[in-house]
Amino acid sequence: MRFIHTADWQIGKVFRRFGEREALFRQARLDAIDALGALAMREGAAHVLVAGDVYDMETPLPATRRAPLERMRRFPHVTWHLLPGNHDPHRPNGLWDQIAADDPPVNIRLHLSPEPTAIADGVWLLPAPLTRKSAVDDLTTWMDRAPTPPGAVRIGLAHGSVQGFDSAGEAANLIDPQRPERAGLAYLALGDWHRTLKITPRVHYAGTPEPDRFDSQIAGKALVVTLRGGAEPEVREEITGRYCWQRLRADLQADEAVADEAARWRAIEALPQAVLRLDLTGTLSLATRQELETTLERLEAACAHLEYDLAGLHLRPSRADIEAIDFDGALRQVAEELGRRIDDASADPQARAVAEAALTRLYTLVTTGERA
Repeated sequence: MRFIHTADWQIGKVFRRFGEREALFRQARLDAIDALGALAMREGAAHVLVAGDVYDMETPLPATRRAPLERMRRFPHVTWHLLPGNHDPHRPNGLWDQIAADDPPVNIRLHLSPEPTAIADGVWLLPAPLTRKSAVDDLTTWMDRAPTPPGAVRIGLAHGSVQGFDSAGEAANLIDPQRPERAGLAYLALGDWHRTLKITPRVHYAGTPEPDRFDSQIAGKALVVTLRGGAEPEVREEITGRYCWQRLRADLQADEAVADEAARWRAIEALPQAVLRLDLTGTLSLATRQELETTLERLEAACAHLEYDLAGLHLRPSRADIEAIDFDGALRQVAEELGRRIDDASADPQARAVAEAALTRLYTLVTTGERA
């Protein structure tokens, strides 16, 4: 038995932080479904198990609700098993009832109640759908006593955080990581944690097929799971996402470090698909700080999205910096006074920050001709 394990599609997620590129990131989440279908076909997997959070909200617009269903329709030889999660719980007359009433494709199966379902010869799926955003009890407990034929292969499907492990997920309901042993599961497919993660040989988080945050997984992934008899599952990660999310840190303590870091950023594989967050610290001259800002502007145009934090980056004006502010004596005096305030180790940090911002602005006005 081979199947694809995925979760946390969160179709309809809003990416306002990306401005004019928001539509591209929303589209990428739908395109990940095509990647999953192609992966299933390539691997000879007749089933895709989606462990919750198909949608990002309970009330998507009709077009948003139907869009993933139409993507799955394009793979008629693959059966897609959908489970409500904490973002899209199953409520009376809610999202999932609307989907069921909307004549979904025949290759899509909605698992809206905790009951065993035969999905292949001798293989039974035991789903644990969420009916609210969080559950007090472990919704997989019912699997322990779930009736299936003797010798059946039992696969659990759930969404939540495993007990005794900080999954950094969003669903509050806890799941016992020993459930496979208690319920005789060959595999427990979990969603909620947006990083592909092995908890035990039989308990795995698939992660998200298209990342949506930093400090999660760099690339979107899904799991190819193969079950053979009573042996431990064979689980293999496969990349499905378009964008790669990377958070990079650099300490710029010398002017030449900017060029070195710029070269490293430019060397990132598939830079046009990179979503970057740069956390920069250090101390630079005014001229090099200006060079850095130009570098960041060009890098922003080269990658899919760029965010950076310069709060930890400080100025150490060089003599050349001060001499560049040479229009008249008054400006030169202001520049030298700001430089003294920056160098004053006993000064209030906020006052030093104001002085740095003022000197940077003055330097920019002078060296770019804005003063005219």
